[in-house]
Amino acid sequence: MGLVLITLIFGRGRWLEWPRPGANDPFPPHIAGSARPIDGDSLWVAGSEVRLEGVDAPEALQTCRRDGALWECGTEASAALSRLIGGEAVSCDVSGRDVYGRLLGRCRAGDRDLNAQMVSDGMAVAYGGYWREEREAKSMKRGLWASEFQEPRLWRQEKNKNMGR
Repeated sequence: MGLVLITLIFGRGRWLEWPRPGANDPFPPHIAGSARPIDGDSLWVAGSEVRLEGVDAPEALQTCRRDGALWECGTEASAALSRLIGGEAVSCDVSGRDVYGRLLGRCRAGDRDLNAQMVSDGMAVAYGGYWREEREAKSMKRGLWASEFQEPRLWRQEKNKNMGR
């Protein structure tokens, strides 16, 4: 019983809203307010969870290899998003919800496009958008591109497979 309750309350490393919105639930076209990162490609904005649309950043526990040594690229991606927000209010244009019910948004802090900048800085990969920014980051060996790394979606698939999901 206890494990079931914990699973219902806590899922995928995030506190769940009760009841959590579904992928087909309505969504606001715009959301703005104070923000804090959850990881490198999602954040809380004015109390709602927003996934940065078109990008995929390393997961919190994901590590990469740079200059022969492991580095916590997932932790660094989250820190990079925090630096980009810089304590400013964030505004997001919302296009829908993902399969977990999170809002999908293109977000800004001041004049900074958070989605594009995370990819341009090499701290996230393009995932349905931002291909130009990824090519530039890759050619300049920024962030992840200066290391050996597994695409975040492949890392998640492998982790889930190893956990029997």
